[in-house]
Amino acid sequence: MRRAISAGIFLGVVVWLAIIGLGVFRPVRTAADNSRWGAGYFPNVVLTTQDGVPVRFYDDLVKGKIVAISLIYTTCKYACPLETARLAQVAKLLGDRMGRDVFFYSITIDPEHDTPQVLKEYAEKFHAGPGWTFLTGKPADIELISKKLGLYSEPNPRNPDGHTPMLLVGNEATGQWMRNSATDNAKFLARTIGDWLNSFQTAKKSAPSYATVPAMTLDPGEYTFRNHCAACHTIGRGDLVGPDLRGVTAKRDSQWLSRFITVPDQVLASGDPTARALAAKYKQVQMPNLGLGSADAEVLIDYLKKQSAAADAPVTEVASHHDASLTTIVAPYLGIQRALSADLVAGVRDKARTVALEAAKLGAEGASIGTAAAAVQQAGDLEGARASFGRLGDAILRYARAGRASLGAGVKVAYCPMTRQYWLQEGDTVRNPFFGSRMSDCGRIASELPTLTY
Repeated sequence: MRRAISAGIFLGVVVWLAIIGLGVFRPVRTAADNSRWGAGYFPNVVLTTQDGVPVRFYDDLVKGKIVAISLIYTTCKYACPLETARLAQVAKLLGDRMGRDVFFYSITIDPEHDTPQVLKEYAEKFHAGPGWTFLTGKPADIELISKKLGLYSEPNPRNPDGHTPMLLVGNEATGQWMRNSATDNAKFLARTIGDWLNSFQTAKKSAPSYATVPAMTLDPGEYTFRNHCAACHTIGRGDLVGPDLRGVTAKRDSQWLSRFITVPDQVLASGDPTARALAAKYKQVQMPNLGLGSADAEVLIDYLKKQSAAADAPVTEVASHHDASLTTIVAPYLGIQRALSADLVAGVRDKARTVALEAAKLGAEGASIGTAAAAVQQAGDLEGARASFGRLGDAILRYARAGRASLGAGVKVAYCPMTRQYWLQEGDTVRNPFFGSRMSDCGRIASELPTLTY
C-alpha cells in the first residue's frame, strides 16, 4: 500500500545518523520525538468503527498506544484475505495484550462499499477479537491518513489488488514507528509489536549465544505452507478461516489442486462446484490469488501429502528384546512437560530428581539422561528449565532410538520447527513446553522416533 513513507517513520534512522556524524553519543529524548510526531503530525479526522461508533483517529485510536495499522477492502481477492488472516494469527500470539496495551486498526480504502455492517461481517469471518477495530470514513480523510502513515500508493491498473499489503506498527508514546509487510511471518510480527515497541520494558537481561543454535535446514514445502497457507489452514488441527488440509491430496485431484492454488479466483469465477461449495461453507472468504506458480503448487501438494501421511501414522515405538519400558522415567518427564507448557516451574525440580534416580538404575547407558535431569533440577528459572528440558528430551529419545526401551503406550513425539526441538507428550494436541501459553500450539506430532544429529 502507498509506497511513500513519511519522514516520521524514519525519525529513528535520521537521529542515529546524526549522532554518528557528530561523533557524539547523547540520549535521544522520547518526549521531544513524541511532540513532533504526535498531535501535530497525525490527522485527527473522524472515522467510524464496525459497530457504528464515531472515533477520532489521533485522540481515540493512536494517542499513547502501541498500534498496528493496515489498509484493506472487503471485496479484495488477492492479498487482503491473507493480510487479515495473518493479523488474526498475530493477535492470537499477543493474547490478552490485545485491547489492553496493543491495538489493531484495519481501515478500508473502499468506504463506499465497506459500511460498518459490511466491516463487522468481515471481521467476524476472520474471528477478530478484542483490541482489533475495523474502520471506515470519508474517502478524503482515509487518503489523508494513508499518506501521513506512509501507506499510500498511486493507483496502478496493472496491479489487480489495488494496493500493497503493508502494516505500520508504532508506539505513539515513545515515537517508535516502522513499516512491515502485513503478510510477513506471524511470529516475527508479534515479536516486533509485542517486544520491540516497548523494549525498554521487556528487554531481556541476557541472550543465548549464536554458537549454541543448531544449523537451520529449510524444507521448501514447509516454508511455502507457513508463508502462504498457515494463516488460514492447518494440517490436522481443524478448520481456521479455511478448511483443515489433512488428507486433501487424497480427496482432490492433483491437477485441480494445482490450479486452485495458482489461480483460485479463476476457478471460482468459472463456476467450479467445489470452489463454490468451499466459498459458501467458509462464509464467502475466497482463496486469495497469491501469485504462486505451478512449481510452488507442486511443492505444496507434496508437502501436504507427506504431512497428512505423518498425521495418520502412529508414532513408532522401538522396543528391546526384553520389551523394556521407560515408563518410570517418561512419567515424571511428562509431568515436567505439562508444567512448562503451562509456564509453571512448581514441581519441576522434584520430577527431575525422580528422572535422575530412575536413570541411575539403567547404569552407564542411562548416564546422559541422569546428567540432563540434574541440569533441569539446577535451573533457576523458567527459561533455564526449558533449555535443560530440551537436552533431557534428546537424551531420552537417543536411548529409545538405540532400541533399549519403548517410550510407553500413548506417548507421542512432537517437534517445533521454530526451536528445532523435539519433546515427548501425551495426546495429539500439541502442547509446546518451550513457548508455553504464548505459542502452545507451535509444532507438530512426528511420525517416528527422530535420529538426532546434534
